Amino acid sequence: MIAGLIICASLTAVDGDTVRCDGQLMRLLGEGVPFVSGIDTPEIGSHAKCMKERKLALIAKGRLKELLAEKGLRVEWSGAVDKTRAHRPLINIYRTNDEEIGKKLLKEGFARAWSPNQRNDWCD
Repeated sequence: MIAGLIICASLTAVDGDTVRCDGQLMRLLGEGVPFVSGIDTPEIGSHAKCMKERKLALIAKGRLKELLAEKGLRVEWSGAVDKTRAHRPLINIYRTNDEEIGKKLLKEGFARAWSPNQRNDWCD
């Protein structure tokens, strides 16, 4: 697989770390390394472990939605797909100032660092 630029006519937030580009689900890396590092946001809906996680997920999704509304975003595919059934492309989305959106969510507290075999507890 070859990494590269992705053109999206429509880019929407599914949750805090998943977007839909023209119908295709994609996962934010936050400039991480596929399968080594990345970002994680609270799970939405029935995937949440508690009400607190569900509420935090809606807040994270709302912030991502705000960021995706900006003009001039650049979507870059890492060349890898995740290991879920959806095989979501692992991507980075850059703002016009070259700030990566996943890293911004991390900096603002809407996301946490992710690594393999680590599950963030959003209920504590």
